[in-house]
Amino acid sequence: MMPALAQFRVEVSGVGLTQLPIALVPFKGQDASPQKISEIVQADLERSGQFRGVDASGQALDEASRPDLALWRQRTADSLVVGSVTRLGDGRFDVRFRLWDVVRGQDLGGQSYTVPQGDLRLASHRIADYVYEKLTGDKGIFSTRIAYVTKGGSRYSLWVADADGENAQAALASPEPIISPVWSSNGQQLAYVSFESRKPVVYVHNVASGQRRLLANFRGSNSAPAWAPDGNSLAVTLSRDGGSQLYTIAATGGEPRRLTQSASIDTEPVYSADGSTIYFVSDRGGAPQIYKMSAGGGAPTRVTFSGTYNISPSVSGDGRWLAYISRVGGAFKLHVMELATGNVSAITDTSADESPSFAPNSKLIVYATHLQGREALMTTTLDGKIKARLAGQAGDIREPDWGPFQKQ
Repeated sequence: MMPALAQFRVEVSGVGLTQLPIALVPFKGQDASPQKISEIVQADLERSGQFRGVDASGQALDEASRPDLALWRQRTADSLVVGSVTRLGDGRFDVRFRLWDVVRGQDLGGQSYTVPQGDLRLASHRIADYVYEKLTGDKGIFSTRIAYVTKGGSRYSLWVADADGENAQAALASPEPIISPVWSSNGQQLAYVSFESRKPVVYVHNVASGQRRLLANFRGSNSAPAWAPDGNSLAVTLSRDGGSQLYTIAATGGEPRRLTQSASIDTEPVYSADGSTIYFVSDRGGAPQIYKMSAGGGAPTRVTFSGTYNISPSVSGDGRWLAYISRVGGAFKLHVMELATGNVSAITDTSADESPSFAPNSKLIVYATHLQGREALMTTTLDGKIKARLAGQAGDIREPDWGPFQKQ
């Protein structure tokens, strides 16, 4: 167990972990800043599972300094981040940083951001994205957003938060349940199911404006929306013609087109990143299992074979992985399958996991669970070795969905 910041905790388990040792010197001026930039960057990087923080105490450096790299080699750091934050006359903040490769003695560049106070956390996440991409070659996901639902008392709220769970903003509050929030691929809209009309109906909600529109309100239940990657349509589960079946419907609404024809319950559709395939849950084999079919419909093929109850599919953006929830001995546990081989790993030791959702770089999964008697929002690496509990609003936390990369 490795202590991190007060807001959350990073757990490390397993052996043979290779993590890049990185030193983040407290940014010059951050003691007078509303946000401790270097601490946010360090927490982001450690939560990714790719980095290990190195003690950077006792050093006063900023982006203009020429650091003594021999000293940092002695401290076992492979890389070093230095910077500053300065309050400007108009109230905004100037945030600057520079990244050093300590081993090679190279300056790996830096950036600057001029932001209002409310965007200091976003600037910190973008610094983490820069460092992550420079040092791993993969795109960082720290400036992305997640959506989740809480139930507090008799009130349900839909939240949009930073990828570390902080800075949560309420998108909707209702005395009736809100379920199944899912981001559009451009990150501008959320689809979800609301029971405010005393039956499940599907809305599409513009996150920036707060305006929303009713997408599916047909006879029976309307549930489980999933955006097609092009944003032009959604797959939904409707019971308008009897049992729960899959349909597609234009994002602008209109008459849905039926995709499955079965006497079973077909639900929880999700698209592959290229839009060619829909994964979904069906009990057509006698118990809930995950199947896939062409996005235009057609004969399904079964995907999960281990266990008698597998639900909540989520497909990684790179198409390599399927995350889902499997019931094992009465417990609901997060599993990850490598789609090419069918190899499955159980990656949690909790028993009430739900709603896995991949980060847009396919390297982390966010999910909800119960931890030490409380509901919790967690992230995990795909091997389960690095887990972090995210900050979240109080109440029963449910149904997280990880949004796409943000446009800079």
